[in-house]
Amino acid sequence: MVSFKGPVSFADVTVEFSREEWRHLDSAQRSLYRDVMLENYLTLLSVGHCITKPEVIFKLEQGAEPWMVEEHPNHTLPGQSVHMVQGAWEK
Repeated sequence: MVSFKGPVSFADVTVEFSREEWRHLDSAQRSLYRDVMLENYLTLLSVGHCITKPEVIFKLEQGAEPWMVEEHPNHTLPGQSVHMVQGAWEK
């Protein structure tokens, strides 16, 4: 059973990638991402969901890389280790 929880926001249908994650996508995956994100935005506009154009949409329309999420201190890549040093994260 599906329950209605209110209007859908652009954030509800957004996928964000870090630079590192984006680097691992091939050109077909990047193209699909662009197409889906732009279509989601246009669909929300077409149903009257007036929203300010998100930064990621500006970037995608200009052909720019859409990195929205930066690496978090506790996010490591394979082969990296993280250490806590005097209350700060260090790779």
